Amino acid sequence: MGRRLYVGNLAWTVTDQDLHDVFSEAGKVENSQVIMDRATNRSRGFGFVEMANDEDADNAIKKLNGRDIKGRAIKVNEAQARTGGGGGAPRGRDR
Repeated sequence: MGRRLYVGNLAWTVTDQDLHDVFSEAGKVENSQVIMDRATNRSRGFGFVEMANDEDADNAIKKLNGRDIKGRAIKVNEAQARTGGGGGAPRGRDR
């Protein structure tokens, strides 16, 4: 199974294909996705790339962290597992 990487500080114009192309230099890319804002349909400035194996993922972090893509130095590190969230007030009762 692949390893998921977080990619931050993306320029607004970076696409899924741009991520795939850049990360392919470091190894086999299983999946790439720029996270989009639902309201504006514009990039939120970060994304995720799933590399085929640990070696490719480590290589991508070493080779691509700090690399300039479309005028911005990207940040690449291992993605953290999602934690429960969403915040906000509890529902279903009055305060």
